[in-house]
Amino acid sequence: MREKRDRVVVIGGGIAGLSAGIYALRAGFDCAIYEKNAIPGGECIGWNRKGFHIDNCIHWLTGTKKGTGLYDVWKTVGALSDDTEYAPIDSFYSSVCNGQIVTLWNDLERTEREFLAVAPEDEEEIRKFIRYVEYSKQCIYPAEKPMEMWGIRDYISMGKEMADFPKVMKELGKSSIEDYSKRFRSPILRKLLCDYLPKEYGAISLFVSYASIADGNGKVPMGASLQLSLRMEKKFKELGGEIFYQTGVEEIMIERKRAVGVKLSDGRLMEADYIIPAIDFYPLFHKLLPAKYMPKSLRGAYETPEDYPVTSGFQVAYAVDVDFSCRETVFVDIEPLKVGKHTFDRMYIKAYGYDPLCVKDGRQVIQTCITQSDEDYKYWKGLSGEEYRETKDRLVQEITRRIAEKYPELEGKLEVLDAWTPLTYERYCGAYHGGYMSFITKPASKKVKIKGKLKGIDNLYLAGQWTTSPGGLPVAVTSGKFAVQRIRKSQKRSIEI
Repeated sequence: MREKRDRVVVIGGGIAGLSAGIYALRAGFDCAIYEKNAIPGGECIGWNRKGFHIDNCIHWLTGTKKGTGLYDVWKTVGALSDDTEYAPIDSFYSSVCNGQIVTLWNDLERTEREFLAVAPEDEEEIRKFIRYVEYSKQCIYPAEKPMEMWGIRDYISMGKEMADFPKVMKELGKSSIEDYSKRFRSPILRKLLCDYLPKEYGAISLFVSYASIADGNGKVPMGASLQLSLRMEKKFKELGGEIFYQTGVEEIMIERKRAVGVKLSDGRLMEADYIIPAIDFYPLFHKLLPAKYMPKSLRGAYETPEDYPVTSGFQVAYAVDVDFSCRETVFVDIEPLKVGKHTFDRMYIKAYGYDPLCVKDGRQVIQTCITQSDEDYKYWKGLSGEEYRETKDRLVQEITRRIAEKYPELEGKLEVLDAWTPLTYERYCGAYHGGYMSFITKPASKKVKIKGKLKGIDNLYLAGQWTTSPGGLPVAVTSGKFAVQRIRKSQKRSIEI
């Protein structure tokens, strides 16, 4: 007869929840995941429309470089393997302005040559930019264990590995991307630097993002986002885990400072020895748990959205001929377009023809995204059902016209597949203000980092991208591992899993 094992209940079957489940099983626990939707992945998914696959998530996956701790985590959870095939993409993105085009190539020397050719007046700043991207390659996401478990040797090792990166932090740590772009005189370089990430982001975010791609640590796995999530689901099941779909959690049951179980959407009560919520924190603390358990720093972020904004998007996907000759991601000028509360004069086209999953009968998927803010979310939220549908339809027509103006060869050939808004993310994932990542890290704001354990509940451990801003897949996958390591430490057992 098998010895009874402690049971871990994970709430949410996204990347964090699947990671927590896999590590819980590896640590010797029984584990069940309850997911309110019909498939795994949370926001790391895609869907099919008119026979085409639309990818919702991965633009680059940090942690694809073998030998890094984050790669080992992705491999452990089954998301990546040594045989994983990656998309043949040789750049981060390109920007077009006044007939010129510049690109952030994977090859930094190529980027430097191109920048110098279009903006010789910015030579000194260009060479510093390339040098600082090289330094930023040293900024590797710590994936071995939670930082509260670090010892002096861990900090010494990190200091050696990141010997040059503090130079970037010292000079740019208080600058936004927009502030940094003003160091350049070239209009097209200014545009390029502000095109991809929200310009309010700290400049460090741009350097670290580009550095991961230039270092081979930010590739795109073939098969799109949903397939990565399905590989993790397969790993979880192979280890003996149970995952229950279309089974949401309505409440976490607390008795005498312990989480004793969860109440499911169908009314059933499921007991647990440990609970790991791996969902957006807004519904966690406004529905599943009493608000008194909400960490003070998180409450402060919700109360001051001007200091802690989130980012979402209005997105449209099309089917076009595979012969459409567009680089994978290109930003272009457009006739000003109001989306939500803001007006935009730039947008991007991203072509997915590199992945057979997004190609059908000689046609490929292309997508665009107009960045949306907290104010934009409130605009969408204030519309009636009919107004919402009419606004979406009108914007799709306006965006379609603008794409055809920039690429005349697409006139009459853009087949609309789908369009989605910040409310889509709120409905599907309970995402706060429709944010598909955590709070934007602004230079003047203190970074939001939530401890993995709540005061007043002895056996509940947090996971998910909202544990550390600005969130994203690396935070999500490591947070699941860290939650289980915290359980093991509370049991005075080894945290090596």
